[in-house]
Amino acid sequence: MSTTQAGGGATVRRLLLGSQLRRLREARGVSREEAGYSIRASESKISRMELGRVGFKERDVADLLTLYGVEAEQERASVLGLVRAANATSWWHTYGDVLPGWFQTFLGLEEAAAEIRSYEVQFVHGLLQTADYTRAVITAGGHVTEPAEVERRVEVRLRRQRVLTAEQPPRVVAVLDEAALRRPWGGPELMRAQIDRLLELTDLPHVSIQVMPLGFGGLRAEGGAFTVLGFAEPDLADVVYLEQFTTALYLDKPAEVAEYVAAMDGLVADGLSAERSRELLRSVRQEL
Repeated sequence: MSTTQAGGGATVRRLLLGSQLRRLREARGVSREEAGYSIRASESKISRMELGRVGFKERDVADLLTLYGVEAEQERASVLGLVRAANATSWWHTYGDVLPGWFQTFLGLEEAAAEIRSYEVQFVHGLLQTADYTRAVITAGGHVTEPAEVERRVEVRLRRQRVLTAEQPPRVVAVLDEAALRRPWGGPELMRAQIDRLLELTDLPHVSIQVMPLGFGGLRAEGGAFTVLGFAEPDLADVVYLEQFTTALYLDKPAEVAEYVAAMDGLVADGLSAERSRELLRSVRQEL
């Protein structure tokens, strides 16, 4: 098993553990407030545990199992073993000095996903970027100027891209606004290399890159860029990721997710076909 899969596996186990605890609590008719009281925690802490958004203490899970009436030793051992697997350290923890906590959550979901579908307006998607493009984007805003920090952020971006060559890579569907291709990050030579990279990636059977041409505007997604993450495990629902300037939103309510899934389906339908997208990529490259 590859390192990428192992990291994603820990995230999946955390999500599955949270889902399992929620089902046990609801089956017993216990409220989140009551569950929180039993482990000296708040109702919101129980909610975050059930969503797989926090780490798990084995003692807390053991106390919850008792509260939920799970007494069979084999069943308890199975759940508690999941706790240890869910708490496995992931590679991005060593980059905690340059990664906010809200983005570390996304890294776990991205590695765990079986399908990653995104719409990008300003930038090429992070999984598809060259190192030089990443470096140019990071330094463009002037918020990160220390060379060592810039390079560590570039390392993270490149490390994320290993999911594309994992033993069981996710299906990646990226719809890029043409404006992102024409925005001259770092100059013509850099952008030519970035477009070459996109053209190379279109050869991968699990990667689909479509361009939304200028003038069409991606009207189905007037709210801007977003990512829909899907998982192979039937117990795990899709998650929508919306990145903001200093934080991010993670949507998992079925009605909200359904709207973004529909928008993504529409963008795929409205965007240029794979072959026409490649033609446009080559045309933009020649114009640089």
